Amino acid sequence: MSSDAHAATSRVADVPLSPHFGWVWWLALLASGGLVALLGYTLISVTIIGVGVWGVNIPYVWGFDLINYAWWIGIANGASLFAAILVLRRHDLRTAVNRFAEGVALFAVICAGIFPIFHLGRPWLFYWTFPYPATFEVWPQFRSTLTWDFWAISTHVIVTSLLWYVGLIPDLATLRDRARRKVVQQVYGVLALGWRGSVRHWAYHQRAYRLVAILVLPLILIMQSTVAFEFAVTLVPDWHETRQPLHFVATGLAQGLSIVLLVAVLLRWSLRLGRYIDEGDIDLLGKLVLTSALVSGYLYIDEIAAALLSGGLAQEATFTRMTGQYAGLYWTAIVYSVLIPQLFWFRVARLSTVGGVFVGFSIGVGIWFDRFSIIVGGLQTDYLPSVGRTYSPTLPETGLFLGTVGLFVALLLLFVRFLPVVSMFETRHDEHEEKSS
Repeated sequence: MSSDAHAATSRVADVPLSPHFGWVWWLALLASGGLVALLGYTLISVTIIGVGVWGVNIPYVWGFDLINYAWWIGIANGASLFAAILVLRRHDLRTAVNRFAEGVALFAVICAGIFPIFHLGRPWLFYWTFPYPATFEVWPQFRSTLTWDFWAISTHVIVTSLLWYVGLIPDLATLRDRARRKVVQQVYGVLALGWRGSVRHWAYHQRAYRLVAILVLPLILIMQSTVAFEFAVTLVPDWHETRQPLHFVATGLAQGLSIVLLVAVLLRWSLRLGRYIDEGDIDLLGKLVLTSALVSGYLYIDEIAAALLSGGLAQEATFTRMTGQYAGLYWTAIVYSVLIPQLFWFRVARLSTVGGVFVGFSIGVGIWFDRFSIIVGGLQTDYLPSVGRTYSPTLPETGLFLGTVGLFVALLLLFVRFLPVVSMFETRHDEHEEKSS
């Protein structure tokens, strides 16, 4: 490797190979580790006592469980779709953001997979949803949304892991060659799968990378639509709507882009990666986030228009969600996910570290309130009239959600510590093309 190529990626490679990483990283890892411990405690409580420790009851049989599942899946789908499109289009932005965007998608789907498994009540029997050769020939009910979740999540984990890992292979070989300690060389050497950088290796790698990226596109659309169909196939007035899949796909993309922007801004600031994640990259990400927020706003307007045209109980159910007991959730979602991102019409806000963190976090919070509004607020009006139907999460439910947030942050911190957060081989390729032109 030439000295220019080595220098082009030295800053990225030095981060995982450095023996010391600073007290801020350790403090963040300690805090997220505490939340992971809380996650373990809540999962043990649910396993031993049962889902009765949650605040769910008729008709709110899902509550926080499905709210947080749909929220994490939205992050995973949005980030995966964004990364796959950049790979297929060979866009320059892929060099800066693809590596950690793929990591965000993988860690989010891991967090999402926790909820449907433990919502079963007997999580150790989760394999019953798989059509294995059962002695008693009791097969899973394929009309059950639990079976849909099993296939969706398992496929999502496999494809997202492949997209992330295949892209890492050349950089793992670079870390293997630059590592000074024997044990570090051996670990990265095993993970690099014998990569030597030959023409044949590169040809296979690029084909595999693009093939997995192609698989991501239909998977993400199907996966996010499956989450929406879990509502649409019911007879609940505010759920039984054909617009639900489009709403979940579009808002999920906005959610994924906002988290990618949030991580990009924090990594650029904390690791001093301004050379690799430059102002142009942040500016373009901000524009994409703004565009996705505008699309979400259009879908909210479409929801109101559809309610006005529908009439009957469907209209009543939708407007009850907007004006009833849980109306605050609906309007908070619009403020956080549609109105606050309008700050990105100004370039100074798009390039600001504080602005990127504020808007990225706001959209994530707004989409969470949107999922809460749909899942809880959508059940206020049904075909059978009833009174006093309310839902409030319990401490174990809140702890479970905060625990998954801690798990996501911990996985991201470990990823930043031991693996390159920016694609080194893509960086070398881009700089070589710039010098050749």
